[in-house]
Amino acid sequence: MAYNVGIIGFGKMGQIRAQSLAEDGRATVRQVYDVSPPPKCEFPVAASAQEIIDNPAINIVFICATNEVNKPLTIAALRAGKHVFCEKPPAFTGDDVREIMEAERASDRVLMYGFNHRHHAGVMKMKQVIDSGAYGRVLWMRGRYGKSVDGDYLKTWRADRERAGGGILLDQGIHMLDLFLHITGKPFDDVHAFVSSRYWKIPGIEDNVFAIMRNADGVEVSFHSTMTQWRHLFSLEVFMERGYLVLNGLKTSSGSYGEEELTIARNRATAPAANFASEERLHYATDTSWAREAEHFMDAVALGMPVTYGNSAQALNVMSLIDRIYTHGHAVAPDLHEKLQMVRARG
Repeated sequence: MAYNVGIIGFGKMGQIRAQSLAEDGRATVRQVYDVSPPPKCEFPVAASAQEIIDNPAINIVFICATNEVNKPLTIAALRAGKHVFCEKPPAFTGDDVREIMEAERASDRVLMYGFNHRHHAGVMKMKQVIDSGAYGRVLWMRGRYGKSVDGDYLKTWRADRERAGGGILLDQGIHMLDLFLHITGKPFDDVHAFVSSRYWKIPGIEDNVFAIMRNADGVEVSFHSTMTQWRHLFSLEVFMERGYLVLNGLKTSSGSYGEEELTIARNRATAPAANFASEERLHYATDTSWAREAEHFMDAVALGMPVTYGNSAQALNVMSLIDRIYTHGHAVAPDLHEKLQMVRARG
């Protein structure tokens, strides 16, 4: 069967997805749409997103647009009988995702979301070690994910709460939350958070989130998502009964987050605890997450394999957790929380 793809939103992410599909080789990009398409676009450019959805020759739609259209375009594409790949966030709230899941069930088509961090080599190795049981149960985790933005950020759609739905949590922190859920396989029911915009002071667009969480197994998590990290940083730590895993850095095309290094050690290598000499360090020099994600999606479409990374149930879990963080985090600023909830409800 020929798989023909339409890409809605052909900026950086749309172009990355087109390249990844070309590397996979099982689908062909036939049409793209963007409000400002590249001057020399190699693909036919549609006049609207709806034109791609209505095109009978297209059976796969990639949604790489701005946040506020993710939900309506996903539902429209599913109802048109298309397989859908959509970038994060899937929507603005957990209830939004439930609506999408209704359309997914009615369509019997593949729906997958772009949580590519699960496909990073360092993360995949972490998951392999944890699932092996060699180091015992997970006791606690700590995740920090931050970047620096400048005044130009204020000129983009990400600084418009009606289009973005939120700030750094929906933009970047969502990936770290998804990794917490990926590692534990359990939702976090006990959540306490602070959500603030003390530096950029954009209503409804948080620049910092601090949260502590705990799930039913007693796994505790410390989480910080920020856009005032003046040096980009990614750090994920998982401590278990008999050892620990620390992933520092994240291999990206920009190189902003440094080298991707995974440290693994047992906690009793030298009594009373591990030492630096006993740590094993693995380095990952290439970002293969985009290619792995495209392969995973096409396996689901072409071979009928299940979507195990980035399915709608996982999207619901992470958005439900984000709902809890926003609700608890804005409790110290009810006026801001009320405004944000109104915007998110309209989304």
